[in-house]
Amino acid sequence: MDQNLLIILTRNPELGKCKTRLAAKVGDETALEIYKFLLDKTVSFTKNLKVEKWVFYSETIWQDDIWDEDTYQKKLQVGADLGQRMLNAFQEGFHSGFEKIIIIGSDMYHLSQADMEEAFLRLNDHDYVVGPAEDGGYYLLGMKSLKKEVFQHKDWGTDSVLSDTLRDLESGSIFMLPEKNDVDYYEDIKDIEAFQPFLKHIKE
Repeated sequence: MDQNLLIILTRNPELGKCKTRLAAKVGDETALEIYKFLLDKTVSFTKNLKVEKWVFYSETIWQDDIWDEDTYQKKLQVGADLGQRMLNAFQEGFHSGFEKIIIIGSDMYHLSQADMEEAFLRLNDHDYVVGPAEDGGYYLLGMKSLKKEVFQHKDWGTDSVLSDTLRDLESGSIFMLPEKNDVDYYEDIKDIEAFQPFLKHIKE
């Protein structure tokens, strides 16, 4: 068995239920199209990684979608908030015998396969790897042993998440990846060429 596991948290791409902060500006239909575009992007930079890959759906597990069942094992997120859902996913991974586990979301435009390979590599000589997001959260978290505090007592979705998380990890060695931006708001994508086809109808 491969000792490395990638966990991908994803939302079921349903109208009005994903990218709601982005939808406030671009509308539900466009937000859904952009999210599907980001899901395709996530598949593109994870499918060839030489690690085990689990996809955790937010609502229900879908068959015959973009997550090919020969490549991704499909599971359901469990927990009342983001921290609980991540904790449960990590716990399942470590209980299954994986030694290095990394978690990401599915709304990163600027991540690449090389970024993911580096993150796993850095866990060879660090206890934790963290990808800081521009909004004060993180887009990637990796660890070699479970530290439950990371997932508890956080104001998820706020700009204190990263600093609070780093405080929880300070007893170990942390490798920090370059800061990147996830896609939550119109401002996150308005100047990126790849998103322009989705935004033609938007008035500044």
